[in-house]
Amino acid sequence: MKFNKVLVFLFTILSLAFGSVSYAGEIKFVQVADAHLSVASDYSQEVLKAAVDDINSLENISFVVFTGDNIDSSKYENLEAFLKIINKLNVPYYLVFGNHDVFKSSGLSKARYLEIVRSHNWFYRPSKPNYVFKRGEFVFIVLDGAKETIPGSNGYYKAATLEWFDQQLTKYKKKHVVVFQHFPIIPPTEERSHQVYKPEDYMAVLNRHDNVIAIVSGHYHTNKEKMENGVYHVNSPSLIGVTNPYKIIDIVTTKGFSPMIYTQLRELSGN
Repeated sequence: MKFNKVLVFLFTILSLAFGSVSYAGEIKFVQVADAHLSVASDYSQEVLKAAVDDINSLENISFVVFTGDNIDSSKYENLEAFLKIINKLNVPYYLVFGNHDVFKSSGLSKARYLEIVRSHNWFYRPSKPNYVFKRGEFVFIVLDGAKETIPGSNGYYKAATLEWFDQQLTKYKKKHVVVFQHFPIIPPTEERSHQVYKPEDYMAVLNRHDNVIAIVSGHYHTNKEKMENGVYHVNSPSLIGVTNPYKIIDIVTTKGFSPMIYTQLRELSGN
């Protein structure tokens, strides 16, 4: 299998007048979007295995985040197969719910999904769909916009979720915050069937704070990145896309300067 590195974006605001400054914080992690693993698809399983092997070959990776649609349909056997593969990662992983992951009528509610994850990985700490974890100077918030009772590809960040989000941003107001979610709040395309319900409610919370530096999502199977109002919106393509890509994200903060965000789309196959 051919491995190909593609530098997608380099964002930095750094005065050239300062030749040498000590870093206040740096973090490097991997985002895997829309793996859509299925026991009925040998291809999806082989791609995920290849991704795990490739990630394990990288240096200085703090963790891996799977930003939803981790499995192709909400079935126990899909989730079990997914977990058996990603449990071979050499670093911790974190999971976000997508619209393909959970559906109560199939027996895979959000609570049941997390029970299964924790039964396969005793070190997996999150027990709720919305959660916070910290690494050094950074705070990471996982925000759940998936529906588990009514199927559909539109995201929905409930009022209770947004209230919790507001509380966390207030609590960590002096920290740099990165948000992981499946459904992007700024859609990379005009595909209405994938958009978030009442995005203005989400934006009202976001606009009350200035500590979010990036929002990382998937869902659209599209690679697009955009800076808006001081927040860098990262949308990444599906792992089972044509070139089997995943994304490496490196964030560096320096006291007195804006954060530097580097992203690299790493392809497992293709040109």
